[in-house]
Amino acid sequence: MTASVTVSASDPGLRVALHDGFVVDTDRSRLDLSTVHEWLSTDAFWALGRSFEAVSRAADASINFGVYNTEGDQVGYARVFTDGVTFGWLCDVYIARPFRGCGLGTALSSVIVEMVRPLGLNRFMLSTVDAHELYSQVGFIPFPDPQKLMMLGTKKA
Repeated sequence: MTASVTVSASDPGLRVALHDGFVVDTDRSRLDLSTVHEWLSTDAFWALGRSFEAVSRAADASINFGVYNTEGDQVGYARVFTDGVTFGWLCDVYIARPFRGCGLGTALSSVIVEMVRPLGLNRFMLSTVDAHELYSQVGFIPFPDPQKLMMLGTKKA
């Protein structure tokens, strides 16, 4: 699966059909941010308690990927934060519980990887506690020297 798009946080330039009528779409206007906020703040261990304002501001600064079923209901979400040239970060990947286990997380991740690959980023990264196998299926590898990574602060947004 390949996609060629201009990377812009506000450009609705990507729509990819998945299996069984599911669709990945970057059209920001389709996102149900209230649902995304509910998922992240109540069910995603890395974002528990995240405020609606934080979810909205993060979405505004990112390329957003919604996953939709045949009825047009949003069933998944992910976002990419990037400068479009040197660095990108994949985060907040979430598939609604009733839709897990049918390959949507892998398909969504694959679409995202194929979208960013043509950019030639020096690094496209993510952090995961429990989905290493999923991400390795789409090309991610463990960071070779994690001791070289540093961070500022530990507060959850």
